[in-house]
Amino acid sequence: MSHGLTDPSQLDPILVREYLLDHPDFFTRYPDLLVSMRIPHPERGTVSLVERQMMMLRQRVGQLEEEITSLLAIAARNEEIYRFYGKLIFDLLACESLDQLQREMAEQLRQRFRFGRVRLHVARPANEFEHEAMHGILRRRLSSDNYYLGRLPAAEAQLMVGLETGSVALIGLGEHNNWHGVVAIASHDPGHFVADMDTLLLDQLKHLLTYQVKQLLANE
Repeated sequence: MSHGLTDPSQLDPILVREYLLDHPDFFTRYPDLLVSMRIPHPERGTVSLVERQMMMLRQRVGQLEEEITSLLAIAARNEEIYRFYGKLIFDLLACESLDQLQREMAEQLRQRFRFGRVRLHVARPANEFEHEAMHGILRRRLSSDNYYLGRLPAAEAQLMVGLETGSVALIGLGEHNNWHGVVAIASHDPGHFVADMDTLLLDQLKHLLTYQVKQLLANE
């Protein structure tokens, strides 16, 4: 029975697709079609609809396994970094001088992240750095939340971190434009520090160092 259709090839494939989506029980009512329908396959010639579905499910399972493995690796790395920052914060709080604070911070950050240089520049008094040009760099570069993340011109990089480098993080310590110090971190990777990166962990370091620098300056 043709049901009024003289040429099945005139059926609109989009309408067929929409019909099947609207009637997910179609193949349940006509199970013989699952085996009788043949679908071209680049490696196996033709396969049944059931075989094709099984292959697609296996591919999807493989993709999900890869995604889960990747997420587990990221989770393990994040846990390791949080543990590192937890230890670093306690070690920095135990420092009894600004020199010790600089050495401890630089050693641990460089060892963990392979940074090219880590420096703490202290202002005595606020905003008065050893090199006058630093205040101008910070005023131009730091955002309202006291960060600059990205690349610096060679002259500014030399002053802040002591070398021309790929990318730099500048972290102002204190209120904006009333800095007690600045942390300058250099990475050889131009893409390591970028303007839109998450600063959650850097925030913890900034607040801790702001507090500790003020405390140690007051004790000098």
